[in-house]
Amino acid sequence: MCAHSFKDMREVLSNEPCAREGLLYGMGVGTTVAVLRIFKGRSLVSAGNWGIVAFGLVAVVAKKLCHFQYAHQSAKLNTLFEMRSKQAPNVKGFQHSATPATDSGADRSEKLLVAAAAAQARQRTYSHAAGGGQTLVEKIAQRHAVDLAEGEVVRSGDFIGIRPHHVMTHDNTGAVIPKFSSIGARRLADARQPVFALDHDIQNTSAKNQAKYAGIEAFAKTHGSKFYPAGRGIAHQVLVEEGHAWPGTMVVGSDSHSNMYGGVGCLGTPVVRTDAAAIWATAQTWWQAPPVAKVELRGELAPGVVGKDVIVALCALFANDEVLNHAVEFVGDGASALPVEDRLAIANMTTEWGALAGLFAVDDVTLRWYDARAERRASPIVNPDTVAKLRRDVAADPRRWAADPDAVYAKTLWLDLASLTPHVAGPDSVKIAEPLGELEPRRVRINKAYLLSCVNSRQKDLREAADVVRGVQRARGVPAKVAPGVAWYVAAASSQVLADAKDSGDWQVLVDAGATPLPPGCGPCIGLGVGLLEDGEVGISATNRNYKGRMGSKAAHTYLSSPAVVAASALQGYICSPETAITGTARSPPPARPVRYGSKLHAAQSTTAASADSAAASSGSAISGFPQSLSGRLVFLPADNLNTDGIYPGKYTYQDDISRDQMRAIVMENYDPEFARLVNPEDVVVAGANFGTGSSREQAATAILAAGVRLVVCASASETFKRNAVNNGLLVLESPVLVAWLRAAFPDAPLTAVTGLTANADLVGGKIALADASGSTVFETALPKVGKAAQEIIVAGGLENWVRNRMATQS
Repeated sequence: MCAHSFKDMREVLSNEPCAREGLLYGMGVGTTVAVLRIFKGRSLVSAGNWGIVAFGLVAVVAKKLCHFQYAHQSAKLNTLFEMRSKQAPNVKGFQHSATPATDSGADRSEKLLVAAAAAQARQRTYSHAAGGGQTLVEKIAQRHAVDLAEGEVVRSGDFIGIRPHHVMTHDNTGAVIPKFSSIGARRLADARQPVFALDHDIQNTSAKNQAKYAGIEAFAKTHGSKFYPAGRGIAHQVLVEEGHAWPGTMVVGSDSHSNMYGGVGCLGTPVVRTDAAAIWATAQTWWQAPPVAKVELRGELAPGVVGKDVIVALCALFANDEVLNHAVEFVGDGASALPVEDRLAIANMTTEWGALAGLFAVDDVTLRWYDARAERRASPIVNPDTVAKLRRDVAADPRRWAADPDAVYAKTLWLDLASLTPHVAGPDSVKIAEPLGELEPRRVRINKAYLLSCVNSRQKDLREAADVVRGVQRARGVPAKVAPGVAWYVAAASSQVLADAKDSGDWQVLVDAGATPLPPGCGPCIGLGVGLLEDGEVGISATNRNYKGRMGSKAAHTYLSSPAVVAASALQGYICSPETAITGTARSPPPARPVRYGSKLHAAQSTTAASADSAAASSGSAISGFPQSLSGRLVFLPADNLNTDGIYPGKYTYQDDISRDQMRAIVMENYDPEFARLVNPEDVVVAGANFGTGSSREQAATAILAAGVRLVVCASASETFKRNAVNNGLLVLESPVLVAWLRAAFPDAPLTAVTGLTANADLVGGKIALADASGSTVFETALPKVGKAAQEIIVAGGLENWVRNRMATQS
């Protein structure tokens, strides 16, 4: 046994700047180690301890790892302008209705480069203070860390081995099972750890889907793991109800909305399918403690303003990647005053905000919520005895359950809840929102309304919607009904929520008003089942995402709001307030009242992920089979926040038999249907900021590979997407400076722009040069370097193949 393998790897990362900085920029090396540990101490290799051999291999390559390092990162800003930057090229052959800038663009380019440099500098900051206390995220991660040295304290930026309390998979369990088997695993390391809950495609009663569900149930039964069938509810809600997501623990899920567990003081964060397979086999994985942002919620919400309004407003007010790839801790008197249901909604949608986790501290509100559940819905985990013990634990050691007073944060954001009014996000983006009072006078007509999803279909949400219906009936003296031409769909978050809503009468009120009931599950939110938006339709939804095409046609438009606003809009036929629905007349817009908010970056207490150490790194070399460079047509996708629904539509996500050719035909379908026609194999795709945000579906990466693209360069990328990309052999590198230059050169670029430029990327040396049709270099800048560990994964065609190859050579 290699008892200190995690510790040894961490020492390599601590002592080798090249290795440390390479890993800080992702590329899935943490995942590599996690999967390698599948073989540590397991009887998967008949002779010898393959885990020790595998770890030795990874340690060796890590010592030489130099990928994802920005040359000159820590130099002064004017270093940027030492790069060759000619005037915007006069390029011929620019396709898809766009033209490059006609003037020199020098001033604009300079301003964009300055802005890009500033964004790059603040994009990810990690606290490395010598002293100071821990954040709550760091404390919970510390309790789940393995192989720490005695007295070692987990800090943001540290790579640690973790043993999560649970790992959740849902319908995607069907795709994880073959991964688990293909890497040689035969049994679960800890049968108690996995939790399987079917929730996404439960309206699909085809023989094929039912066989898939039966296979998942059989797998769970064989291994003795917890299984919740279709109809029990949305996995995230079920984990909270059943106590699997327990306060003070760390739970990961192969779903991007695992952040939701933070509403009950459980550190929830997403992993990808390959990670889930690794945890099944080893009970452990690697995790980088993210930078932590403190969000102070001040004051109390006014009547009619709820948690959904808070997170919708935060997504719009801080819409420039302020919390991208961070964990968020909610504090302040405003946070303490929020009910658990609102905390769950806020934590859930920190995913859309760009965060990897959203966490509320356990307090008396949390404990009283558990008291009520233990009394009404006792379970093996949530019962009077376990809740009483939780109370004793919190009382005995309050410091364990909250951040230290001197905890070090990357930044602080604040929002005055008392200044907040109901907000509506959209259309088609969570980063765009406005007060309902300003939107309502425009009388935006709707065709469909949705009260469902893991963010907003708990009993409190259904009651608030039903109260709007009751209010209309009391005011008008006649039964309230859905407006003509509007279809309203409602689904409870779980079977328990449904039962409680029926007992209270809320469910029947909604159904009597004309809402169409759907089974407890994801359904239309993921674009599956009945009730999807059709071409030209407009929907108002209490869900968490309104990306184009997610809930149906990409030619439809979707707004997000609270459940009460959804109910009011369904009754009136246009987006309006509950007051308008009850009175039957539109109210006058209230006087403008600005929302009060602000931020502070704690730059003095943090260092950027790409530190000055990386500037001294050598160029390195390419291993056999790995290209020193890649060249191809530059295809520019100028949009920021291009999400996984845009790259690979949700309606295909759980069709496990889609071929590579079919993937190529549908890639970017919800973003730009022309992309599949315009892109050629070996093209270099350059995209905007926060690329690959959204869900954790790995097909977003494999569909790009299916199109023949091997390299994506973007201003920034979702950590989950990057993890999926390297697991499947796709390179994703970040260069905000390159993207800023392209935006200056092509200010009117369409959704997919074949620029007429050739991109020449030096993957090992760390730079990219753009050439025009004559072959002349028009721009050149630094790229992150791809080190040996990542090279081996790419050459193998992904992490699973990498592991299998090593098994074949070492067994």
